[in-house]
Amino acid sequence: KTLDYLRMTGRSEERLDLVRDYFTAQKIFGIPRRGEVDYTKSLELDLASIVPCVAGPRRPQDRIDVPDLKSSFLNQLQEEESAGGFGLESGELDRKVNLGGNGETPAIGHGSVLIAAITSCTNTSNPSVMVAAGIVAKKAVERGLKVNSAVKTSLAPGSRVVTDYLAKTGLQTYLDQLGFNLVGYGCTTCIGNSGPLDENVENALKEGNLVAASVLSGNRNFEARVHSSIRANYLMSPPLVVAYALAGRVDIDLENEPLGEDKDAKPVYLRDLWPSQAEIQEQVASGIKPEMFVRQYSDILEANPNWSAIESSTGALYSWDDKSTYIQIPPFFDDFTLEPGSIGKLEGMRALAIVGDSVTTDHISPAGAIPADGPAGKYLLNADIEAKDFNSFGSRRGNDRVMTRGTFANVRFNNLMTDSRVGGWTRLMPEGFLIHIFDACQIYTERKVPLLVFAGHDYGMGSSRDWAAKGSSLLGVRAVVASSFERIHRSNLIGMGVLPLQFKNGQTHQSLELTGREVFALHGLGENPQPRQEVTLEITRPSGEIETVPLIACLDTPIEVEYYRHGGILPYVLRSILGSLD
Repeated sequence: KTLDYLRMTGRSEERLDLVRDYFTAQKIFGIPRRGEVDYTKSLELDLASIVPCVAGPRRPQDRIDVPDLKSSFLNQLQEEESAGGFGLESGELDRKVNLGGNGETPAIGHGSVLIAAITSCTNTSNPSVMVAAGIVAKKAVERGLKVNSAVKTSLAPGSRVVTDYLAKTGLQTYLDQLGFNLVGYGCTTCIGNSGPLDENVENALKEGNLVAASVLSGNRNFEARVHSSIRANYLMSPPLVVAYALAGRVDIDLENEPLGEDKDAKPVYLRDLWPSQAEIQEQVASGIKPEMFVRQYSDILEANPNWSAIESSTGALYSWDDKSTYIQIPPFFDDFTLEPGSIGKLEGMRALAIVGDSVTTDHISPAGAIPADGPAGKYLLNADIEAKDFNSFGSRRGNDRVMTRGTFANVRFNNLMTDSRVGGWTRLMPEGFLIHIFDACQIYTERKVPLLVFAGHDYGMGSSRDWAAKGSSLLGVRAVVASSFERIHRSNLIGMGVLPLQFKNGQTHQSLELTGREVFALHGLGENPQPRQEVTLEITRPSGEIETVPLIACLDTPIEVEYYRHGGILPYVLRSILGSLD
């Protein structure tokens, strides 16, 4: 019957073949047909066991039940950083720093919420949670609650329709009164576009070595992504963002502790503000109309006059501006030849960095603010760009001069070669002195020394930013040796001509006691590497002792072997295009 239907509706013979293949698979693999499935069996779920949750403080997958957030945060304050904690001493836990001012802003301490952002293209596309946030704000304002002035609040929905229905329902008024004013549409806090904190707040964080918090309805909370000075970042629903902004801290038990006091000095709990499903549905039904979507999306290209006013060049070729600090011609095709070069021997290699587990693409290639005292900041200052106009790494991704200087420059990047000095630092070898990673790479390039990065498990996890691989390649990293890779970053490394290598037999850089003072060579790859081929890493210790270690070349498929043989996917594609023109 399915085949007859496809024929009648004009589907192609290729589609028919796919359907035949499916029915053949049913017979071979025993896939049950609809009539063969027993639908009388049920899955029981105790709804009373379901609790709201958040994620944090460093990774989206680190789920925490809301009732456990207070204890989780307090426990992590004293946990070792290697175990995911913040490594504070017991004497530091009660530290507070006064912000000064007119007395409306109390002192801040560990767990103080300093950024509260209703943001992200995904969460804000759900009208129910946006309306819920508005209702929480409405009830809070009516009870006389306020958000502390130290909390930087913002509202950045992914769609202009959100503005329409929040205005239609009258809920935007209450969000505004709590400080959740519209700042724009699209990526903000979630991608690191949080903007600066108040100078007094920044100074207090440094003075007290405080573990402050951000709460956001975004998708990403990797280290230093939201803001370089905020160390604990929690993802949650928009109404919970409002609730924690009102509380002003994350070390609170929302079930048993009040968010604040009302006009009559009576405690106000989250349960007093939380909307019922009926309240939410009533607002959704009355406030959201189809014509809102038609009006906002019918002429989307003219929606932003500022964007439309940007002058652009025309013609088949882009007009590169040598003075631009935003867009520069990339060096990916420098020294390009029609034929791929040979896979040269990787000898005399040095370690650029040795890192632990769960190093994210944000650690490798930050998205947020550009520090003035780092290589990227100094580059912009030398180009007569004031620090207030630096913008972010994400906004300058069209300029490899900025992005390479930012590679491995996350303020939370911990290179074990540097004795716990965080940031983009390494030791230049064989001299052994501390130096910015970018500056070291310039010296290694002059010396024609290829570079290695050693890592633990899940190297490259996170948002799979392309510049994490591009920057590594342009700095001269020829291979990354890890216990395991995040799959997309592994693929991106190959696409940029960087060889991902995996330890075998349970070995790690810790078990090998690597310090970065060794010299390395890679043997066994040859001119025609094979998928998942075993190779040998030769380690020459400072004492002259030589040790060999088996590794797996993580070129998983024949096409990945081809990409690597060509030096990456870009030269491979260009050579393929040019070859087809012959």
